[in-house]
Amino acid sequence: MASVKLLELLLCSFFLVGCHSSQSSQQVSSAPHPKGEPSPLGEDNLSFPWSRLRLPRYIIPLHYHLVLQPNLTTLRFTGSVQIQIDVQNNSNWVVLHSKGLQISKATILDHNFAHLTDQVLPVLHNPSHEQIGIFSPRVLSSGQKYFLYIEFGAEFAEGFYGFYKSTYKTSKGETRTLASTHFEPTSARMAFPCFDEPSFKANFSIQIRRSPQYISLSNMPIVKTVELHGGLLEDHFAPSVKMSTYLVAFVICDFKSVTATTASGIKVSIYAAPEKWEQTHYALEVAVKMLDFYEEYFNIPYPLPKQDLIAIPDFQSGAMENWGLTTYRETSLLYDPLTSSVSDKLWVTMVIGHELAHQWFGNLVTMKWWNDIWLNEGFARYMEFISVEATYPNLKVEEYLLHTCFAAIGHDSLNSSRPISSPAENPTQIKEMFDTVSYEKTCSEEEFISGKHCYNRDQSNKNAYLFAGEHLDLTAIMNTWTLQKGIPLVTVTRKGPLLLLRQHRFLKTVLPSDPQWSSLQQGFLWHIPLTYRTDTSSIIHRHLMTSTSDTIHIGVEASWVKINSDMTGYYVVHYEDDGWDVMAKLMRENHTALSYKDRTHLIHNAFQLVSAGHLSLKKAMDLIGYLQLEKHTVPLLEGLGYLEAFYHLIEKIDELELTKDLGRYILHFFRAVIDQQTWSDSGSVSERRLRSEVLSLACHLDYPPCLERANQHFQEWLQSKGTLNLPTDVAETVYSVGAQHDHGWNSLLDTYKISLSEAQKNKILQALTSSRDTEKLQRLLQLGLEGKVIRSQDLSSLILMVARNPKGHYLAWNFVKKNWDELVEKFQLGSFCIRHILIGTTGQFSSPDDLAEVNLQMSSYYQFMNVYYIIIVVIIW
Repeated sequence: MASVKLLELLLCSFFLVGCHSSQSSQQVSSAPHPKGEPSPLGEDNLSFPWSRLRLPRYIIPLHYHLVLQPNLTTLRFTGSVQIQIDVQNNSNWVVLHSKGLQISKATILDHNFAHLTDQVLPVLHNPSHEQIGIFSPRVLSSGQKYFLYIEFGAEFAEGFYGFYKSTYKTSKGETRTLASTHFEPTSARMAFPCFDEPSFKANFSIQIRRSPQYISLSNMPIVKTVELHGGLLEDHFAPSVKMSTYLVAFVICDFKSVTATTASGIKVSIYAAPEKWEQTHYALEVAVKMLDFYEEYFNIPYPLPKQDLIAIPDFQSGAMENWGLTTYRETSLLYDPLTSSVSDKLWVTMVIGHELAHQWFGNLVTMKWWNDIWLNEGFARYMEFISVEATYPNLKVEEYLLHTCFAAIGHDSLNSSRPISSPAENPTQIKEMFDTVSYEKTCSEEEFISGKHCYNRDQSNKNAYLFAGEHLDLTAIMNTWTLQKGIPLVTVTRKGPLLLLRQHRFLKTVLPSDPQWSSLQQGFLWHIPLTYRTDTSSIIHRHLMTSTSDTIHIGVEASWVKINSDMTGYYVVHYEDDGWDVMAKLMRENHTALSYKDRTHLIHNAFQLVSAGHLSLKKAMDLIGYLQLEKHTVPLLEGLGYLEAFYHLIEKIDELELTKDLGRYILHFFRAVIDQQTWSDSGSVSERRLRSEVLSLACHLDYPPCLERANQHFQEWLQSKGTLNLPTDVAETVYSVGAQHDHGWNSLLDTYKISLSEAQKNKILQALTSSRDTEKLQRLLQLGLEGKVIRSQDLSSLILMVARNPKGHYLAWNFVKKNWDELVEKFQLGSFCIRHILIGTTGQFSSPDDLAEVNLQMSSYYQFMNVYYIIIVVIIW
């Protein structure tokens, strides 16, 4: 059957008849041809030859020679690309990607660079598939190589994809322009015609023409610069290694840099706007350390001669791993010791670790198609923790690992979740793959215990035989985790010396008593690598659970058993009968018998089970009753976080007395911890993190000593006219208290407009959105939509900040409804910004009326059904 289809395709190409669906043919358009050129072949007689979203495989790109001339005054660019192609089946057509480009000329040359015809070749467009088809009157022969030459031009893209414009302001108020790229996943086609799929790897030789006041950067180093007529310079970059189109990058700017060299001789440079140059030094230190670490860790040399990292003023995501030229949002690369907190420092370190991990896993080794993007992103997220723990152990990154796993559980416990490996065909579906499941569903085994890491050979061998003596079918095990959605719930019942185990799919949106519960459980089975320990031994026991029910013998002498030691496995545990009472008693009487990870895991599981209808709220509250004895930051903040979530929920529904009562309870329960805090940046990373969280909540709950101290700091800051550097751990809390008054709010907004520190601006924006004045909140949303004072890149975060304000959640939702079309134009359907806007605003709702409103509104946005379903289940929950 495949042979018949292939023959049919070849015959259609030979006789110039398009093999396409009627839908595709209706969307085809032809490109205009330039005046003075020979008339093209009859385009009216041709139909687009390809009907599928993915490109045909019979033409393979080998080498791109790309010449670009961006004009930062007219905000347009022109260019040409010569693509060496390998033809694997006879054809008259070359089909590749192009989006928004004006094609002015297309020709095909043989391997001797001789034109196959002196006529202008027809270029047909299929905009719905973002493809063009170029017709050759001479058959391109199988086994031969040709050169496809195309001239094109376009305006810089609006938004954050493709080849787009960015701007920044100097301290003197001057606006300066740069041009940058962001191609992942499907936007290289917006900058030049190309085979824009990850499996079509090729080499790239790039030349960029520029004015002398700018520099140009690309994946590879410049080998020479040529002077052209008209005062332009042309930078010639070395040919790249073989790579996918989404990793190509180029930037034209007037930035300054700092440079250092790794132990193996790799040149590392950090680029930023000239007045932010002083904020680049920490990133340089991190990048050099990380590259040295990864070369040892992977035992594979970094394959390029240089690695540039650049802070782009307008950038939608956190960063992008373009090979040799990684691009970053300014908050993800720049570190200002005077205004950046320890959390800011950790974030910069982790993001750099993430992007540099991609230089090997993702760039050197690439998934064949976007359905397996989790191989890229899950691994890079995992390596954030490995690399930071190895290079900056003082940052205590392991304390954030559980939070990463908890985020994945939160998503996976919804019926709208998806398998790690999921189908994705069109650009919107592909963008949707960059979500929590792809990034976060990765939990470690024991990499952080006693400072041992995977790169240690002894530890690698240990991990390989965790279930020694058992024959492990790794394919069968992995398929249960990658090819089905969701997360298992392991229910544990103690019967004398035995543990009786059952597994189900864990769902928070459908209760076990609901009629549809059984149907949603059908067909789900995981191979679960269980771990457990008891009070009779410090040994961690292991058992592979491969059926819906199982039994483990632990002996009668064990008074308690903790399943999922240190949360090394990805599953939720429910202790039936008196199991949770036993755990609560253990926490009250001897909580240090369990590790801080186990204590945190118990708190998390208990409240997750409450939300899913498996456990009463009283039992969960009993469990965290021990927290007044807790000294470790992670479990303390986990328990406090659930109480804070309850408080904000009640606060939004205007239950004034209940809100006050709960606030008083939280303050009474945690007063000792609150009163111990200092208003400084002293202490360990853990102590500083606790300080930030606890003082922020205390002031939000109107705790008088907290408000008094914050007001004192804010008045001192005002009197200094913003020149006083507040302790970074408490700066956001101080700003938030000061923002509750008109003068303070306006002063903060003025500082926001002129600050050169993105870290400080983010803290100020958080404070501005904490105002109880809805007119001020509305003003901020409008400023974000305009994109001048508050950049468009920060609009989605701004909407979420307003939505979290009890006075702003309906305001934010109405803003989204009113400006939906403009938001989609700015951020594109499928982008994480659109997802966060929708889920962040509707996720604040909790009533049947809210659900009906969202149902009514979102039913018109049928093209975004995946997010729609997530929204509905979040509201129901």
